[in-house]
Amino acid sequence: MRRDSRLSGALHVLLHMAEHDGPLRSEEMAKSMDTNPVVIRRIMSGLRERGYVRSQKGHGGGWTLACDLSELTLRDVYTALGCPSLLAMGNRTESPGCIVEEAVNAALNKSFQDAEALLLARLGEVTLAMLNADVVDRLAARGLSRHPDKADA
Repeated sequence: MRRDSRLSGALHVLLHMAEHDGPLRSEEMAKSMDTNPVVIRRIMSGLRERGYVRSQKGHGGGWTLACDLSELTLRDVYTALGCPSLLAMGNRTESPGCIVEEAVNAALNKSFQDAEALLLARLGEVTLAMLNADVVDRLAARGLSRHPDKADA
């Protein structure tokens, strides 16, 4: 089963935007993500509707952050992407004709709901500022800087 990586991609793009001075074009982001600019524009449109990013058309245009990273959680981004399915597992059939399968579905449904609630709560606790700090720490541990002109190659 193919995994939905939109949340991961959106977070990646947002963190790059946070350190970039000025707007980033969809083409630039797509190149760094090894994807098509249309994919980036689809991801960014949900973020724009929620007020997390802005877009400018024309020469010198592109995407910029419209909010503080300390106020934006992983759950906010997940919601802006349309709340994609969190779990790849599901019931074999939703309308079973077998009592055994009804019992299995009931147990699995409760477990799935509990797991999703826990995951959503955790996503709500992590801000993009926290992710950004982790990036900075990881770079420092390698003797690198986020800005290529400072130490990074």
